[in-house]
Amino acid sequence: MEWQQLLGFYQVAKLGSFTKAAEATFRTQSALSQQVKALEEELGSQLIERLAKRRLKLTPSGVKLFAFAQRLLNQWDGLLDELRAMKGEPQGPLSLAAPFTTLYHLLPEALSSYLQKFPQVELTLLDRPQAAVFSLVKSGDIDFGLALESRVPKDLTARRWQPVDTVLLAPVDHPLTRARRVTWRQIARYPLIVPPRGHEAGGRHLIEAHFEKLGLAIRIILESSNVELSARYVETGLGLAFATLARGLKPSQRHLAFIPLGHYFKPDHLALVLRRDKVLTPYKLAFINLLFGDTMPSQ
Repeated sequence: MEWQQLLGFYQVAKLGSFTKAAEATFRTQSALSQQVKALEEELGSQLIERLAKRRLKLTPSGVKLFAFAQRLLNQWDGLLDELRAMKGEPQGPLSLAAPFTTLYHLLPEALSSYLQKFPQVELTLLDRPQAAVFSLVKSGDIDFGLALESRVPKDLTARRWQPVDTVLLAPVDHPLTRARRVTWRQIARYPLIVPPRGHEAGGRHLIEAHFEKLGLAIRIILESSNVELSARYVETGLGLAFATLARGLKPSQRHLAFIPLGHYFKPDHLALVLRRDKVLTPYKLAFINLLFGDTMPSQ
C-alpha cells in the first residue's frame, strides 16, 4: 500500500465523491479511481460501492480502512507538530469551530493572549452551528470545537468549560422583572422570540412542551437563533426572548434584564470538544491550558 493511495481513498470516502476528491487532491478522477482499485486488489476486498446517480457508499471493509486512515493521518499531523516543537518552533495549524455567540463574546481576549505567546501558530476560526462543529471534529478537519456539553456525541471527548444558563431577555422596565419567580402563564401574556423549530441548541421543543402541557397559546413574533439579534429586538420592545448564555454574559452591553429560568431548564455547560485519539502537541496543549486558566507552558 502506498501513502498516496491511502490519501486518495481517504478523500473519496470523506467527501463521498471522486469529483470532489480529485479537486481536493489535485488529481484526476481516473487517477483516484485507479488508486482505489489498486487498494482493493491489494486488500482483496471491495472498499467502495458505486451506486446510481454517482453516489458512493463504503463497504464494511471500506469503513474499517477509513477509520484506520483517520487515525494514521491524525498521528501524522501530530508527528509534524512535535518535530516543529523539538526545533523550538511551535508553528503549525490550530483550528477551532464554535457557534457565533461563543466566538463573539468568549474567545477574543483568550485568543489574543495565546497568539502573543505563539505568534507563529496558524490559527483558523470557524463560525458554525453545533451539529457542524461535531461533524468537523469527527472528520479531523478541526482540532477543537466548543459546544453545549449535553449535545456532545458519546464518541467524542468533552472537557467542561463554562456554565450556561437559560434566561428570558426582557426590557429593563418590563413588569416580569419584578416577579419573584416567573411562570409560564406570565410569559404567555407577551409576544415571544424563540429559536427556529429544529434548532439544535435552542430548546424550542422544551419551550413548546411547557406551554402545551398547561394548554397555553403563545404568540411567536420572531424566530431567531442568534442571541445578538434577539437581544436587539427585545430592547426595542418587540417581545421577550429565550436565550442560553454563558453565566454572567451580557450581549453587547445592551440595556436588558436577564430573568433566570433555571427552575424550568436543567443546567448545562459549554465544553471543549475533541477526538479521543487527538494528538496534543505542546502549543495545542498551551491553548487548552490558557482556555481553562491553567499555567501555560513556555515555548
